[in-house]
Amino acid sequence: MIKNDLLLRALKGEELQRPPVWMMRQAGRYLPEFIALRDKYDFFTRCQTPELAAEITVQPIRRFPLDAAIIFSDILVVPQAMGMDFEMKPGVGPWLENPIRTLQDVENIPVVDVEEELGYVYAAMDLTKKELDNNIPLIGFAGSPWTILCYAVEGRGSKSFDIAKSFCFKKPVAAHMLLEKITQTTIDYLLKKVEHGANVIQIFDSWGGMLSPADYDEFSWKYIERIVDEVSKVVPVTVFAKGCWFALEKMADSKASGLGVDWTITPKLARQFTGNKKTLQGNFDPSRLLSTPETIQKMVKEMIDGFGTTKYIANLGHGILPNVPVENAQAFIEAVVNYKKD
Repeated sequence: MIKNDLLLRALKGEELQRPPVWMMRQAGRYLPEFIALRDKYDFFTRCQTPELAAEITVQPIRRFPLDAAIIFSDILVVPQAMGMDFEMKPGVGPWLENPIRTLQDVENIPVVDVEEELGYVYAAMDLTKKELDNNIPLIGFAGSPWTILCYAVEGRGSKSFDIAKSFCFKKPVAAHMLLEKITQTTIDYLLKKVEHGANVIQIFDSWGGMLSPADYDEFSWKYIERIVDEVSKVVPVTVFAKGCWFALEKMADSKASGLGVDWTITPKLARQFTGNKKTLQGNFDPSRLLSTPETIQKMVKEMIDGFGTTKYIANLGHGILPNVPVENAQAFIEAVVNYKKD
Protein backbone atom coordinates (compact mmCIF):
# COMPACT_ATOMS: atom_id res chain seq x y z
CA MET A 1 0.00 0.00 0.00
CA ILE A 2 1.17 3.55 -0.82
CA LYS A 3 1.52 5.53 2.42
CA ASN A 4 0.68 8.90 0.84
CA ASP A 5 -2.04 8.05 -1.66
CA LEU A 6 -3.42 11.58 -2.07
CA LEU A 7 -2.83 11.54 -5.85
CA LEU A 8 -4.68 8.23 -6.26
CA ARG A 9 -7.56 9.48 -4.12
CA ALA A 10 -7.78 12.69 -6.15
CA LEU A 11 -8.00 10.63 -9.35
CA LYS A 12 -10.85 8.61 -7.81
CA GLY A 13 -12.68 11.86 -7.11
CA GLU A 14 -12.58 11.53 -3.31
CA GLU A 15 -13.23 14.61 -1.22
CA LEU A 16 -9.93 16.06 0.03
CA GLN A 17 -8.88 18.89 2.34
CA ARG A 18 -6.06 19.86 -0.03
CA PRO A 19 -5.10 18.72 -3.51
CA PRO A 20 -2.01 16.57 -4.19
CA VAL A 21 0.90 18.36 -5.83
CA TRP A 22 3.63 17.41 -8.29
CA MET A 23 5.25 19.38 -11.12
CA MET A 24 5.81 18.44 -14.71
CA ARG A 25 9.59 18.12 -15.22
CA GLN A 26 10.10 18.22 -11.46
CA ALA A 27 12.99 15.75 -11.91
CA GLY A 28 15.24 18.07 -13.78
CA ARG A 29 16.90 21.10 -15.05
CA TYR A 30 16.18 23.68 -12.31
CA LEU A 31 17.85 21.60 -9.57
CA PRO A 32 21.59 22.07 -8.87
CA GLU A 33 22.04 18.34 -8.21
CA PHE A 34 20.49 17.60 -11.62
CA ILE A 35 22.80 20.14 -13.29
CA ALA A 36 25.81 18.41 -11.70
CA LEU A 37 24.81 15.14 -13.41
CA ARG A 38 23.93 16.92 -16.65
CA ASP A 39 27.46 18.32 -16.79
CA LYS A 40 28.92 14.81 -16.47
CA TYR A 41 26.60 12.75 -18.71
CA ASP A 42 24.78 13.52 -21.94
CA PHE A 43 20.99 13.49 -22.03
CA PHE A 44 20.27 10.01 -23.38
CA THR A 45 23.04 8.49 -21.24
CA ARG A 46 21.08 9.78 -18.23
CA CYS A 47 17.87 8.31 -19.63
CA GLN A 48 19.47 4.96 -20.50
CA THR A 49 21.45 4.40 -17.30
CA PRO A 50 18.99 3.02 -14.73
CA GLU A 51 21.00 4.23 -11.71
CA LEU A 52 21.17 7.79 -13.08
CA ALA A 53 17.50 7.89 -14.11
CA ALA A 54 16.43 6.60 -10.68
CA GLU A 55 18.68 9.11 -8.89
CA ILE A 56 17.27 12.01 -10.93
CA THR A 57 13.70 10.81 -10.28
CA VAL A 58 14.14 10.95 -6.51
CA GLN A 59 16.18 14.18 -6.31
CA PRO A 60 13.12 16.46 -5.99
CA ILE A 61 11.48 13.99 -3.57
CA ARG A 62 14.40 14.42 -1.17
CA ARG A 63 14.01 18.20 -1.30
CA PHE A 64 10.26 18.81 -1.35
CA PRO A 65 7.06 17.39 0.19
CA LEU A 66 5.75 16.21 -3.19
CA ASP A 67 2.83 13.79 -3.46
CA ALA A 68 4.19 11.86 -6.45
CA ALA A 69 7.40 11.04 -8.31
CA ILE A 70 7.57 10.89 -12.10
CA ILE A 71 10.16 8.61 -13.65
CA PHE A 72 12.98 10.50 -15.35
CA SER A 73 12.92 9.58 -19.03
CA ASP A 74 11.90 11.15 -22.32
CA ILE A 75 9.05 10.70 -24.79
CA LEU A 76 11.62 10.04 -27.54
CA VAL A 77 12.74 6.72 -26.07
CA VAL A 78 9.72 5.14 -27.80
CA PRO A 79 10.67 6.20 -31.37
CA GLN A 80 14.31 5.36 -30.55
CA ALA A 81 13.16 1.84 -29.70
CA MET A 82 11.36 1.77 -33.05
CA GLY A 83 14.66 2.36 -34.88
CA MET A 84 14.58 6.16 -35.14
CA ASP A 85 18.01 7.34 -34.11
CA PHE A 86 17.14 10.47 -32.15
CA GLU A 87 19.90 12.42 -30.47
CA MET A 88 19.80 15.54 -28.28
CA LYS A 89 21.86 18.21 -30.05
CA PRO A 90 23.20 21.04 -27.88
CA GLY A 91 21.44 24.29 -28.74
CA VAL A 92 19.01 22.47 -31.05
CA GLY A 93 17.18 19.87 -28.94
CA PRO A 94 15.78 16.65 -30.42
CA TRP A 95 17.41 15.78 -33.74
CA LEU A 96 16.74 12.97 -36.21
CA GLU A 97 19.22 12.80 -39.09
CA ASN A 98 16.87 10.83 -41.35
CA PRO A 99 13.27 11.90 -40.66
CA ILE A 100 10.29 9.79 -41.71
CA ARG A 101 9.00 11.27 -44.97
CA THR A 102 7.59 8.46 -47.16
CA LEU A 103 5.28 5.46 -46.99
CA GLN A 104 8.36 3.27 -47.49
CA ASP A 105 10.00 4.87 -44.44
CA VAL A 106 6.92 4.02 -42.37
CA GLU A 107 6.75 0.44 -43.71
CA ASN A 108 10.40 -0.06 -42.71
CA ILE A 109 9.70 0.72 -39.04
CA PRO A 110 9.89 -2.59 -37.17
CA VAL A 111 7.49 -4.01 -34.60
CA VAL A 112 9.66 -4.17 -31.49
CA ASP A 113 9.80 -6.02 -28.20
CA VAL A 114 9.52 -3.17 -25.70
CA GLU A 115 11.03 -5.17 -22.86
CA GLU A 116 14.12 -5.85 -24.92
CA GLU A 117 14.48 -2.35 -26.40
CA LEU A 118 13.40 -0.34 -23.35
CA GLY A 119 14.59 -2.56 -20.53
CA TYR A 120 16.65 0.32 -19.13
CA VAL A 121 13.44 2.28 -18.37
CA TYR A 122 11.96 -0.66 -16.47
CA ALA A 123 15.22 -1.19 -14.58
CA ALA A 124 15.17 2.50 -13.58
CA MET A 125 11.59 2.08 -12.36
CA ASP A 126 12.52 -0.97 -10.28
CA LEU A 127 15.34 0.98 -8.61
CA THR A 128 13.08 4.00 -8.07
CA LYS A 129 10.32 1.90 -6.48
CA LYS A 130 12.85 0.56 -3.96
CA GLU A 131 14.03 4.08 -3.18
CA LEU A 132 10.48 5.43 -2.79
CA ASP A 133 9.64 2.54 -0.45
CA ASN A 134 5.88 2.87 -1.10
CA ASN A 135 5.84 6.39 0.37
CA ILE A 136 4.34 8.06 -2.70
CA PRO A 137 3.04 6.91 -6.10
CA LEU A 138 5.27 6.69 -9.16
CA ILE A 139 4.02 8.17 -12.43
CA GLY A 140 5.04 6.62 -15.74
CA PHE A 141 4.50 8.47 -19.01
CA ALA A 142 4.68 8.48 -22.78
CA GLY A 143 4.20 11.01 -25.56
CA SER A 144 1.03 10.92 -27.61
CA PRO A 145 1.33 9.27 -31.04
CA TRP A 146 0.74 12.65 -32.74
CA THR A 147 3.49 14.35 -30.71
CA ILE A 148 5.92 11.52 -31.53
CA LEU A 149 4.95 11.77 -35.22
CA CYS A 150 5.73 15.50 -35.13
CA TYR A 151 9.34 14.83 -34.10
CA ALA A 152 9.70 11.75 -36.33
CA VAL A 153 8.60 13.56 -39.49
CA GLU A 154 9.94 17.05 -38.76
CA GLY A 155 13.24 15.60 -37.50
CA ARG A 156 13.55 18.31 -34.85
CA GLY A 157 11.49 20.70 -32.74
CA SER A 158 9.48 23.37 -34.54
CA LYS A 159 7.25 26.37 -33.87
CA SER A 160 4.63 25.17 -36.37
CA PHE A 161 5.43 21.53 -37.32
CA ASP A 162 4.31 22.37 -40.86
CA ILE A 163 6.37 19.51 -42.38
CA ALA A 164 4.67 17.02 -40.04
CA LYS A 165 1.24 18.50 -40.74
CA SER A 166 1.72 18.50 -44.50
CA PHE A 167 2.86 14.83 -44.30
CA CYS A 168 -0.48 13.99 -42.61
CA PHE A 169 -2.54 16.01 -45.08
CA LYS A 170 -0.72 14.89 -48.26
CA LYS A 171 0.04 11.29 -47.24
CA PRO A 172 -2.77 10.29 -44.86
CA VAL A 173 -2.26 6.55 -45.47
CA ALA A 174 1.39 6.76 -44.40
CA ALA A 175 0.51 9.08 -41.50
CA HIS A 176 -2.13 6.75 -40.09
CA MET A 177 0.14 3.74 -40.52
CA LEU A 178 2.84 5.56 -38.57
CA LEU A 179 0.36 6.64 -35.85
CA GLU A 180 -0.89 3.06 -35.65
CA LYS A 181 2.64 1.68 -35.14
CA ILE A 182 3.44 4.30 -32.49
CA THR A 183 0.13 3.64 -30.72
CA GLN A 184 0.67 -0.11 -30.45
CA THR A 185 4.26 0.29 -29.27
CA THR A 186 3.13 2.88 -26.71
CA ILE A 187 0.41 0.62 -25.33
CA ASP A 188 2.92 -2.23 -24.92
CA TYR A 189 5.46 0.15 -23.36
CA LEU A 190 3.00 1.59 -20.83
CA LEU A 191 1.47 -1.73 -19.80
CA LYS A 192 4.98 -2.97 -19.07
CA LYS A 193 5.61 0.20 -17.03
CA VAL A 194 2.61 -0.71 -14.89
CA GLU A 195 4.11 -4.17 -14.35
CA HIS A 196 7.24 -2.40 -13.08
CA GLY A 197 5.38 -0.32 -10.54
CA ALA A 198 3.82 2.72 -12.25
CA ASN A 199 0.79 3.67 -10.14
CA VAL A 200 -0.46 6.29 -12.62
CA ILE A 201 0.24 6.84 -16.31
CA GLN A 202 0.33 10.25 -18.00
CA ILE A 203 0.14 10.83 -21.75
CA PHE A 204 1.76 14.06 -22.95
CA ASP A 205 0.26 15.54 -26.11
CA SER A 206 2.65 18.48 -26.27
CA TRP A 207 1.79 19.47 -29.85
CA GLY A 208 -1.93 18.67 -29.98
CA GLY A 209 -2.73 22.39 -29.95
CA MET A 210 -1.05 22.71 -33.38
CA LEU A 211 -4.07 21.01 -34.96
CA SER A 212 -7.55 22.28 -35.74
CA PRO A 213 -10.33 20.55 -33.76
CA ALA A 214 -11.28 18.34 -36.76
CA ASP A 215 -7.65 17.39 -37.47
CA TYR A 216 -7.08 16.79 -33.75
CA ASP A 217 -9.88 14.21 -33.80
CA GLU A 218 -8.38 12.48 -36.81
CA PHE A 219 -4.65 12.56 -36.09
CA SER A 220 -4.38 12.73 -32.32
CA TRP A 221 -7.32 12.11 -30.05
CA LYS A 222 -8.51 8.80 -31.51
CA TYR A 223 -5.03 7.32 -30.97
CA ILE A 224 -4.73 8.72 -27.45
CA GLU A 225 -8.14 7.26 -26.64
CA ARG A 226 -7.00 3.82 -27.80
CA ILE A 227 -4.08 4.02 -25.36
CA VAL A 228 -6.35 5.27 -22.55
CA ASP A 229 -8.84 2.44 -23.17
CA GLU A 230 -6.13 -0.20 -22.77
CA VAL A 231 -4.03 1.27 -19.96
CA SER A 232 -6.97 2.46 -17.83
CA LYS A 233 -7.92 -1.21 -17.36
CA VAL A 234 -4.97 -1.51 -14.96
CA VAL A 235 -4.13 1.99 -13.55
CA PRO A 236 -5.56 5.51 -13.66
CA VAL A 237 -4.50 7.52 -16.71
CA THR A 238 -4.17 11.28 -17.07
CA VAL A 239 -3.97 13.05 -20.41
CA PHE A 240 -2.21 16.40 -20.75
CA ALA A 241 -2.87 17.94 -24.16
CA LYS A 242 -1.31 21.40 -24.33
CA GLY A 243 -3.44 24.01 -26.07
CA CYS A 244 -6.36 21.60 -26.51
CA TRP A 245 -9.06 23.26 -24.42
CA PHE A 246 -11.37 22.74 -27.44
CA ALA A 247 -11.20 18.96 -26.91
CA LEU A 248 -11.92 18.92 -23.16
CA GLU A 249 -15.61 18.12 -23.62
CA LYS A 250 -14.76 15.07 -25.75
CA MET A 251 -11.93 14.01 -23.42
CA ALA A 252 -14.34 14.14 -20.48
CA ASP A 253 -16.28 11.25 -22.08
CA SER A 254 -13.17 9.03 -22.20
CA LYS A 255 -11.88 6.53 -19.66
CA ALA A 256 -9.12 8.92 -18.53
CA SER A 257 -9.25 9.59 -14.78
CA GLY A 258 -7.54 12.98 -15.07
CA LEU A 259 -7.16 15.74 -17.63
CA GLY A 260 -4.29 18.21 -17.53
CA VAL A 261 -4.99 21.82 -18.50
CA ASP A 262 -2.57 24.59 -19.41
CA TRP A 263 -2.64 28.19 -18.16
CA THR A 264 -4.70 29.55 -21.09
CA ILE A 265 -8.00 28.43 -19.56
CA THR A 266 -9.68 29.41 -16.29
CA PRO A 267 -10.60 26.79 -13.67
CA LYS A 268 -14.25 27.75 -14.15
CA LEU A 269 -14.21 27.10 -17.90
CA ALA A 270 -12.21 23.88 -17.51
CA ARG A 271 -14.84 22.59 -15.07
CA GLN A 272 -17.61 23.74 -17.38
CA PHE A 273 -16.15 22.07 -20.49
CA THR A 274 -15.57 18.78 -18.63
CA GLY A 275 -18.91 18.85 -16.81
CA ASN A 276 -16.98 18.19 -13.59
CA LYS A 277 -16.74 14.53 -14.72
CA LYS A 278 -12.95 14.35 -14.42
CA THR A 279 -10.17 15.22 -12.03
CA LEU A 280 -8.37 18.24 -13.48
CA GLN A 281 -4.64 18.85 -13.21
CA GLY A 282 -2.74 22.10 -13.64
CA ASN A 283 -2.58 24.93 -14.54
CA PHE A 284 -0.03 27.36 -13.09
CA ASP A 285 1.90 29.23 -15.78
CA PRO A 286 5.52 27.97 -15.41
CA SER A 287 6.79 31.51 -16.10
CA ARG A 288 4.88 32.68 -13.03
CA LEU A 289 7.42 30.72 -10.96
CA LEU A 290 9.74 33.61 -11.79
CA SER A 291 7.56 35.88 -9.60
CA THR A 292 8.46 36.42 -5.94
CA PRO A 293 7.75 33.52 -3.53
CA GLU A 294 5.06 35.67 -1.88
CA THR A 295 3.28 36.27 -5.21
CA ILE A 296 3.56 32.58 -6.09
CA GLN A 297 1.94 31.54 -2.81
CA LYS A 298 -0.90 34.04 -3.26
CA MET A 299 -1.52 32.88 -6.85
CA VAL A 300 -1.41 29.19 -5.89
CA LYS A 301 -4.08 29.81 -3.27
CA GLU A 302 -6.24 31.56 -5.87
CA MET A 303 -5.70 28.65 -8.29
CA ILE A 304 -6.82 26.06 -5.73
CA ASP A 305 -9.77 28.24 -4.69
CA GLY A 306 -10.75 28.26 -8.37
CA PHE A 307 -10.49 24.52 -8.97
CA GLY A 308 -11.54 23.35 -5.48
CA THR A 309 -9.82 20.63 -3.49
CA THR A 310 -11.85 17.70 -4.86
CA LYS A 311 -11.14 16.23 -8.32
CA TYR A 312 -8.06 18.41 -8.57
CA ILE A 313 -4.27 17.92 -8.74
CA ALA A 314 -2.11 21.03 -8.34
CA ASN A 315 0.52 21.26 -11.05
CA LEU A 316 2.01 23.58 -13.63
CA GLY A 317 0.42 24.23 -17.01
CA HIS A 318 3.57 22.84 -18.70
CA GLY A 319 7.07 21.74 -17.61
CA ILE A 320 9.10 23.76 -15.11
CA LEU A 321 11.56 26.16 -16.75
CA PRO A 322 15.33 25.71 -16.22
CA ASN A 323 15.79 29.24 -14.85
CA VAL A 324 13.30 28.91 -11.98
CA PRO A 325 14.97 29.47 -8.58
CA VAL A 326 14.72 26.39 -6.33
CA GLU A 327 13.11 28.48 -3.56
CA ASN A 328 10.33 29.50 -5.97
CA ALA A 329 9.58 25.87 -6.82
CA GLN A 330 9.52 25.23 -3.09
CA ALA A 331 7.11 28.15 -2.55
CA PHE A 332 4.74 26.62 -5.13
CA ILE A 333 4.81 23.16 -3.54
CA GLU A 334 4.50 24.41 0.04
CA ALA A 335 1.60 26.70 -0.87
CA VAL A 336 -0.33 23.59 -1.97
CA VAL A 337 0.73 21.43 0.98
CA ASN A 338 -0.24 24.19 3.46
CA TYR A 339 -3.48 25.14 1.68
CA LYS A 340 -6.44 25.93 3.90
CA LYS A 341 -9.91 26.83 2.71
CA ASP A 342 -11.04 30.27 3.90
